[in-house]
Amino acid sequence: MLSAKEVAEQYIELGEKKSGYPLYKMIGLAILAGIFIALASVASNTVSATVESSSIAKLLAGLVFPGGLIMVLCCGTELFTGDCLLVISLLKKKISLFRMLRCWFFVYIGNLIGSVIIAGLINMSGQLSFFNNELALTTIKVAVKKVSYTFSQGLAMGILCNILVCTAVIMAFSGKTLSDKVLGTFFPILLFILSGFEHCVANMYYIPSGMMALSNSEYVKMAVEHNIDIEKLNIGSFFMNNLLPVTIGNIIGGSIFIGAFYWFLYLREKH
Repeated sequence: MLSAKEVAEQYIELGEKKSGYPLYKMIGLAILAGIFIALASVASNTVSATVESSSIAKLLAGLVFPGGLIMVLCCGTELFTGDCLLVISLLKKKISLFRMLRCWFFVYIGNLIGSVIIAGLINMSGQLSFFNNELALTTIKVAVKKVSYTFSQGLAMGILCNILVCTAVIMAFSGKTLSDKVLGTFFPILLFILSGFEHCVANMYYIPSGMMALSNSEYVKMAVEHNIDIEKLNIGSFFMNNLLPVTIGNIIGGSIFIGAFYWFLYLREKH
């Protein structure tokens, strides 16, 4: 496997390449990454829908969710949270701040498009009716919980999440075979799901899917019977209560705690 210093050195050129993609390719790869993460989110909700123990439900979700990032990394797609590592190339003065922010913006939009597409298809497919509508109930419950955080909670959980996600990216890059990359990705992502941290791209599926589920009167009735406050679930709370603080937290966790630290420890010019 590559050493941490070798990974950091390789990422300098990789960051140049990523930030220089033509717009159609950048958005297309980002849409695919959003699709992959959303499908992992579908699986994590599905596997935990009928599990009464919250900790066991999180463990099961954590065992399947890493498949999303594994697909992203092995298929060469573009994920906003992983691209927070572009700060390595920025600090090495290989890319400009404008190029990094351009990449972040369009990858974020592409991830959102891909995630919402899957949320729409899942709701159209009737998959949420699995287990006598228990999956729909879980989907709504998860979405409501995610829009109920305070700003500081969302920020902190976003930081913690992307420390682990970018660690998974670094570990995957350090491996030279497919099995190395799968194994390197798996455990940090398991930890973030098990710990309940917040990932902005995953939430681009979880929350829209919950909102779409409210269009079904059976699902709404079931949610009300379980005392779920569905009034909290709307576009405003999606963006202001979750995406905004979680995205800021993800940027801090990935770009500062991992990207900037790696630059400082391994790539900074010493005088």
